[in-house]
Amino acid sequence: MDCILAPEFGTRNGYDRFMLILAIDTALDACAVAVLDTEAGSLRAHEAQAMARGHAEALMPMVDRVMQAAGLSFSALDRIAVTVGPGSFTGLRVGISAARGLGLAAEKQVVGVTTLSAFAAPHLGESGAPILSAIDARHDHVYMQVVGGDGTALVRPGVVAMADVFEAASFGELHLVGNAARVVADRWPADAVQPAGVDQQTAPDIAWVAWLGAAADPAASRPRPLYLRPVDAKPQVVAAADQGELSAAP
Repeated sequence: MDCILAPEFGTRNGYDRFMLILAIDTALDACAVAVLDTEAGSLRAHEAQAMARGHAEALMPMVDRVMQAAGLSFSALDRIAVTVGPGSFTGLRVGISAARGLGLAAEKQVVGVTTLSAFAAPHLGESGAPILSAIDARHDHVYMQVVGGDGTALVRPGVVAMADVFEAASFGELHLVGNAARVVADRWPADAVQPAGVDQQTAPDIAWVAWLGAAADPAASRPRPLYLRPVDAKPQVVAAADQGELSAAP
């Protein structure tokens, strides 16, 4: 079965060579940078700061500090990964523009990773429970997607009214993740199947942005904003989904 996290999600063996990945996240209320060494299976250096504004001023100095701490030049990198949304319009533009600029200057591949997938990735295979990623879209809506415990597509990413989120209970005991996970959990109907767990996070773990970037297919994971259009209909269960089809960006 197809995986909604594909082509960007894979196991840590989801690539055919060892790589050094620079990961950048400015999509939500944080600014984070990391360098992943896939051969060592760990981050060489990383830094993150919580912030709702100021990403433009904070990002490049943070990139410089992380690269220095990792002991690398940009020419040593194999790839740059950046979060592409859903998220703050301004924050996304800052991160994506920086990643593209660095990639162009260093002649390196740049790949995009969605915030919904980055929130879900660390929980895949954890308990087998389906995972609902929820990000605050304001006005009583959330950006959401649902995947099975193995990453199988259940509900494709979209903007959903809060009242419609709870239909996902039909998939069983969900693990709720994302920056709207607690809000969703607090409003979960008492007569519905209750969530198996709640993991409220302001922003994705930058390490998983890096790992997803390592496993991404550059041809299908372009570094451009992921715009999810509000939908009038309720989210549909899908048999297959391709992240490349979900971007409404030109």
